[in-house]
Amino acid sequence: MSLPQALLLFGIALVAGAQNSVAGGGSFLTVPVLIFTGVLPKQANATNTLALWPGTVASIPPYRDALDTERLTLIVLSAVSVIGGILGALVLLKTPQDAFLRVLPFLLLGATILFAVGGPLTRLLRRSGKAHGPRWLALTWVSLVQFVVALYGGFFGGGIGILMLATLSLMGMRNIHTMNALKVVLASCINFVAMLTFIFAGLVEWPQALVMMVGAIIGGWGGASVARKIDGRYIRIYVIVVGLAMSLVLFLHARQTS
Repeated sequence: MSLPQALLLFGIALVAGAQNSVAGGGSFLTVPVLIFTGVLPKQANATNTLALWPGTVASIPPYRDALDTERLTLIVLSAVSVIGGILGALVLLKTPQDAFLRVLPFLLLGATILFAVGGPLTRLLRRSGKAHGPRWLALTWVSLVQFVVALYGGFFGGGIGILMLATLSLMGMRNIHTMNALKVVLASCINFVAMLTFIFAGLVEWPQALVMMVGAIIGGWGGASVARKIDGRYIRIYVIVVGLAMSLVLFLHARQTS
């Protein structure tokens, strides 16, 4: 890794850390840039998971009060997230490099589209997803959906925040702060077990991961206060444009290398 590449990765992780703390979609930037700096696709995904994980964890403490009212939900969905995250990471380990490079643009494009429609989708589900019947039944169905989300998140984490907000809406949750709190904790669980799996498999590029980790932590702590002063609509437009652009570049890159 050259000095210009290190500076580029630090800057991208800084932006991604701030982006994740406000709107999500940081992986739309970091995974493609890792690939373009010479990191193999699977290693790029694994390195990105490790690099951005501390920034996600750093955003948990402010949500502690919101989590107190949903302890049972938190425990059940955390356990489901751990199992799904491990299985998803194991699937990635078994996936050939060229196959992952071919599927990555579709994953990124799908996550970008999901991000674009995530707001209206979550509001629709929140209106129609009022808890009918026993709460344990709703929690059972949501746990099954969360397992699928965690499986996807262990394989490729882009867009899981929006998926989890939609999933929690199925339980009839309306408090966005509680939903965001659960989302952050569950994402941390998924990424943590996936990260450990990638580390033990030797899939992480440590120099790049450490440089990006510093940038992501700084971005997560300091960037949110600045970004919150910007109209949220502009932030969402920025994330969508970046996701579409990076998807196109990855499609072209996959075509050239095939």
